[in-house]
Amino acid sequence: MTGIYLFDLASMHTRYLSVRQSAIAGNVANANTQGYQARDTVPFAQVLARAGTDIAQTAQAHLGAAGLGVAIRPDKGGWDVLETSSSVSLEQEMLKAAEVSRQHNLDVGVVRSFHRMLMSAVRSGS
Repeated sequence: MTGIYLFDLASMHTRYLSVRQSAIAGNVANANTQGYQARDTVPFAQVLARAGTDIAQTAQAHLGAAGLGVAIRPDKGGWDVLETSSSVSLEQEMLKAAEVSRQHNLDVGVVRSFHRMLMSAVRSGS
């Protein structure tokens, strides 16, 4: 088993979120384009699996990795289709954008906390 480094994982997840946000922005920009098919990214857990870094829930109290979300794939959500025959739902895209924002804020909070902990350990000489 190889070590998982928190800062590397957070950096990888932030890059993933950047790609996902770009896909969402493209969907919103093309919402009125005839025949445009909405796009989304594969879940982040699949990205990690391809990289050889799989996340596992090691204790019942730990958060699961489901729903983490880099290759672009067609979005097959069960949302309403706009009258333009585009498969983009602006409501769905806004929900996805909010999810990306929440995940980014979580990454920043975790990294900030670990950074403070490391700085505290360095200052105390432990």
